[in-house]
Amino acid sequence: MIQIIPVTTLHERKTFLAFPWRIYKNDPFWVPPLMNARAKTIDPMRGTFFKDGVAEFFLACKDGQPAGTLCLAEEKQRTRHLGHAECMYGFFECIEDYAVFEAMFQHAESWARARAMTCLYGPYNLDREDSRGILVEGRDRPPAIYLAHHPPYYHQFFERYGFVQHDDEGVAYAVEIDLSSPRMQRLSRVAERVRAKNPNFTVRGANLNDKEAELDRILHLQNIGLAHFPNHVPYTRSDIESIILPLLDIVDLELVLFAEDNGKPAGFFPGVPNFNEILIHLNGLRSPWDYLSAFLHRNDKPKCLSVKSVVVAPEYWDTGLALLLFDEMAKRAAAKGYTWADLSLTGANNPDTRPLAVHAGAQVYKRYRLYRKDV
Repeated sequence: MIQIIPVTTLHERKTFLAFPWRIYKNDPFWVPPLMNARAKTIDPMRGTFFKDGVAEFFLACKDGQPAGTLCLAEEKQRTRHLGHAECMYGFFECIEDYAVFEAMFQHAESWARARAMTCLYGPYNLDREDSRGILVEGRDRPPAIYLAHHPPYYHQFFERYGFVQHDDEGVAYAVEIDLSSPRMQRLSRVAERVRAKNPNFTVRGANLNDKEAELDRILHLQNIGLAHFPNHVPYTRSDIESIILPLLDIVDLELVLFAEDNGKPAGFFPGVPNFNEILIHLNGLRSPWDYLSAFLHRNDKPKCLSVKSVVVAPEYWDTGLALLLFDEMAKRAAAKGYTWADLSLTGANNPDTRPLAVHAGAQVYKRYRLYRKDV
């Protein structure tokens, strides 16, 4: 017997949060999320998503045992932008039993129809950057920060149920940070020509003393830089805060780059240490002895720098400004000991990121699909 149970009690919430350990307990490439951080994300009193969104959480049980988890949500900004409501799903996990998957998404369709929603789309874990999409290729290495990791049957279940791919396939690129390589040297020469042609262009790190204005600049650049994509929903200030603020304690501000033209914001290129290289050893800090692992790894330094966005204002698309940002990031990252960069997550045919990746000799190492189904 399969039941779909709303998560309402403290025990159900703990079961919901702990369930992924059942799916990935024998998977050496899964990176357990920090339990306390995940608990905050799904808490309506503390989670940033709930400032402008509503969400409910569900457990699937088979014969009385937990068999799956699912979050169903409405992002109010998306509703205002589209003029109708759509159901975002996330925190999806499921045992290898299609009947459980089917019951979960039959419930999701009923939930969405009862709220006059037109479709299901996702997955996202209540954040456009957190675990976006279902992994379809690249299970042979751990994911970088914010990327998801899934068993192979997940995407098979989605397609069997009638979901279709939504938007371009998402890809993660890996690129070696080796300033002596021919590709990097060529990139540096091109960047020097861009600097010579545009002496008003400057690149700087983020300024924490000007935090509020920096957040406004990021919001502005993200929205004007991505507005040309057909399904782009504008970011709100809350969206940007939910992405940026949790990272302030771990980022190196010299690697969060802004490009300016005579002081005018022109581009944004943030690099984040891939702390998944450390988190993979900590078991989500679920137990007291996990803190011993944290102590043992306290001085570890990630070798990967994860770059989550490259946004350039439209008026600078043909100026080479993105190459200038990439060259500056490579030089700063190499000086700090990073050996490779993760560029994620971007559309496989993204005209902004793909040329940068090709110039730097990047290779696709993971692919993800967003799935949509009309209800």
